[in-house]
Amino acid sequence: MPRIELLVIQPTPFCNIDCRYCYLPNRNSKAVVTLETLSNLFSQVFASGWAHDGLSVIWHAGEPMVLPIGFYRSAFRMIDALRPAGVGITHSFQTNGTLIDERWCRFFAEEHINLGVSIDGPKRLHDRNRLTRSGRGTFDKTIAGIRLLRRHDVPFHVISVLSMDSMLAPREMFNFYVDEGIQHVCFNVEESEGDYVSHSFANSDVEAAYYRFLSEFWLLLGKAPGTIAFVREIEHALQQVIRPKDAPFTNQLVEPFAITSMDWAGNISTFSPELLGMKNKEYQDFLLGNINHDKLVNLPERANFSKMLNDIETGIAMCRASCEYFSVCGGGEPVNKLAENGTFASTETTYCRVTKMRATDLVLDALERVQPSAADRNRRIA
Repeated sequence: MPRIELLVIQPTPFCNIDCRYCYLPNRNSKAVVTLETLSNLFSQVFASGWAHDGLSVIWHAGEPMVLPIGFYRSAFRMIDALRPAGVGITHSFQTNGTLIDERWCRFFAEEHINLGVSIDGPKRLHDRNRLTRSGRGTFDKTIAGIRLLRRHDVPFHVISVLSMDSMLAPREMFNFYVDEGIQHVCFNVEESEGDYVSHSFANSDVEAAYYRFLSEFWLLLGKAPGTIAFVREIEHALQQVIRPKDAPFTNQLVEPFAITSMDWAGNISTFSPELLGMKNKEYQDFLLGNINHDKLVNLPERANFSKMLNDIETGIAMCRASCEYFSVCGGGEPVNKLAENGTFASTETTYCRVTKMRATDLVLDALERVQPSAADRNRRIA
């Protein structure tokens, strides 16, 4: 039986800004998911037995804050009324931060929302790609929102998309986070997804640049303890490298329905969330059905799901047989394999070399300097 760990819900495809690297289609559409569609989704999720305690729900794939607070209050109360006693839910928003005000801060605090704010570093770096629809930078509004969150003691983390320019400026990035009191940081490397082709991936130095960036950032962390509490890429690499051999490890992105995504109209997809909304004739646009007229528990029987799963599992087997980093990755990200290699049934990508292999190398190199026996030079990862 599948186990849903993360529900990604698109409340609206509309976004109030226009980032240069955004892969999302239909960003001009102001369609909104209905409460009926949400009711159909959660009723079926809870009835399926696929959801257990600790279900995470992320409102994303458009700018969630363009909808009014009242919409979410109604949605949350409806979901709570449907939720079985044994299933806990955590709601998260991923936002560009430009619409944060006093009312939203109160709402986030009252509802205990996990909040992610997208900001790409200091103004000169952020405003190169994260633009308004009229082509102006969004930094000033985003940083104002972050400062308001801090003033109201609303917990948040930031996600920064790293371009080659920002990878060449680790100290500037570090100082920015420290100066703004940002303590939880996540990095996403500018990648090729959907119709967007990464400029960073076209640079032959991108792997070395990412390694140098993380290495310098980690050194700065060590010299200023307590300034930044969490850097996702370093923490995750450490966890995977030093975990016991018998410790369980799964890759949500390749587990059927572990990540289940729904667009505003009720269309359902799984595996990489970015697949929802992409066009692909071979896999019928990655759409497995619609929650308003299909049964969730029947979706694994769909022919396109079977083809996706077979091709993804073929790719995983290829990775397992050929890649010495498999134990820290678990088979990669399907959307990146498709975007870079043209097929799920493939192995390494620039994305995995940069974000998985080089981050792992960084931790192994650090362990060797501290304790030479901790990792061998042949990169044999337990």
